[in-house]
Amino acid sequence: MSHYRSNLRDVEFNLFELFKRDEILGSGPFEEIDLDTAKSMLSEIERISREDLAASFDDSDRNPPVYDPETHSVTMNEKFAESYRAWMDAEWWRLQTPAELGGQVTPASIVWSSAEFVLGANAPIWMFACGPAFARIVFENGIERDQKIAQHMVDRQWGATMVLTEPDAGSDVGAGRTKAFPNEDGSWNIEGVKRFITSAEHDMAENIMHLVLARPQGVEGVGGPGTKGLSLFLVPKFHFDHETGELTGERNGAYVTNVEKKMGIKVSTTCEVTFGDSSTGGGEPARGWLLGEVHDGINQMFRVIENARMMVGAKAIATLSTGYLNALEYAKERVQGADLTQASDKTAPRVTITHHPDVRRSLMTQKAFAEGLRSLMIYAATWQDEIMIKGAAGEDADLEEAVNDLLLPIVKGYGSERSWVLLGTESLQTFGGSGFLQDYPLEQYVRDAKIDTLYEGTTAIQGQDLFFRKIVKDKGRAIGHLANEIQEFAQSDAGNGRLKVERELLATGLEDTQAILGAVFQDLMSANPAEESGEITNIYKVGLNTTRLVYVLGDLVVAWLLLRSAEVALEKLSGDVSAADKAFYEGKVAAAQFFARNVLPGLSAQRTMAENVDDSIMELDEAAF
Repeated sequence: MSHYRSNLRDVEFNLFELFKRDEILGSGPFEEIDLDTAKSMLSEIERISREDLAASFDDSDRNPPVYDPETHSVTMNEKFAESYRAWMDAEWWRLQTPAELGGQVTPASIVWSSAEFVLGANAPIWMFACGPAFARIVFENGIERDQKIAQHMVDRQWGATMVLTEPDAGSDVGAGRTKAFPNEDGSWNIEGVKRFITSAEHDMAENIMHLVLARPQGVEGVGGPGTKGLSLFLVPKFHFDHETGELTGERNGAYVTNVEKKMGIKVSTTCEVTFGDSSTGGGEPARGWLLGEVHDGINQMFRVIENARMMVGAKAIATLSTGYLNALEYAKERVQGADLTQASDKTAPRVTITHHPDVRRSLMTQKAFAEGLRSLMIYAATWQDEIMIKGAAGEDADLEEAVNDLLLPIVKGYGSERSWVLLGTESLQTFGGSGFLQDYPLEQYVRDAKIDTLYEGTTAIQGQDLFFRKIVKDKGRAIGHLANEIQEFAQSDAGNGRLKVERELLATGLEDTQAILGAVFQDLMSANPAEESGEITNIYKVGLNTTRLVYVLGDLVVAWLLLRSAEVALEKLSGDVSAADKAFYEGKVAAAQFFARNVLPGLSAQRTMAENVDDSIMELDEAAF
């Protein structure tokens, strides 16, 4: 039986009842997809994920890929390779591929909703299958030569990687030392070592295209220090005929020189890649091409990074959802102890643990966060829908892009942190000691989920990105728009009185959040030495609050989305609904009320801490730690 428990019903609720995505189907860039088609797509991707992709989940963890340091090659787990092939043969990956490359233009909200199924069932499959999605970046940023390469990546189903991190330059991408040297034929030789490169070696595709950030040498005006001096190069594993895509048989000088042994997602090959080192394979240079023949590497790569951060958030949220549903299923069957009202009666009948108050508290916590985080992810994707619609119509999408940018570090940072913690403290805990065993999937979920808080930018990095780039640099426009939306809902009569208390809690939460933002802005302004009372070390206070902002904004937005869902559910409950729908909608209302009453009050405490933060910890001698 598959480990994966999906929630197709809630996905469709978010798409078509809460966010009304049916209203954008059948027109504009999405004219080829109507509501029935969209639902059929989601249903089929859910099925293949649950039946075919999930089949190799545990075996590929117990029997991970084997790396041969002599040949610098990897042999994949056979069962995983079968699951991967099932996904590639089904060709649903074309939903992320431009129409010019044989893809199907699809709303981002549908794409990421379908991604939840794949990522929850067997996340590394989505990662290994990123070649066609990366081809979009190559196509949209490339010259004619690059666009042909993009077509080969799709038609021949090549793998692909994003190559940023170096051993001495992790989150500090601008400190990268990998170099690129121009050749007379227009190609470049890449020299350096990159680390933590996902899917950089495997035997499931004939070729792998590395998208490599490197610093050009010997070209006037480019290749300077920092991220602005980086350019993006296309570096294949094997050389190929640029017209036909056929491999020439020549090995390029880009070799995997180590595959990491990891805590989780063990089937995902996380590699060290050495470019242009003669010791790795006979002295071949690592030859590649400058994407678009422009030195704009960090901006080009950010398209990949943004997609990856959305993927990480979706993966985390998908894992929490299946973790909760597994825990719920177990709790309904596990008989243990008497009802608390009869605890002193030794002859009282034993009951399933769903009768125990703290188990119900735990299950509702899991449900509220799992469903709220799903709404957060799809909500972000709806802004991506609007960007696509306006782009197709030639209209300005500046606001839509700003709000999407604001939401990405919340989806990734908040989504990954809440999911990882809840999987361990609530979902696995529901199983008691059994959750610690490999008999159930929770122990693997916990191990697999931890990476989500780390890669594609740690939570601390997300916090700094959120505040400095998405709020300060944006001059508060996107966060202001979002705050106005939340305030309008809080002041409305949503829920016909049933949500009055919760809307009041939401209003207080918004007030607390705005006060926290005000405190951080005040510290930022006072850190300006040009000000009369400026104190540069106040910037430390900002740094001590930026991660807090990720959590606070996440809690606020999720509460708002859950209450919006409750409003829709209450409207449905006022009419005739089936028994199954009645239970579903009542669950939506209960989750929203629980979250508002148990999570939102915590923002007041966060406000007190944020307003009273000091930088004494920065003055502490390291020896004291």
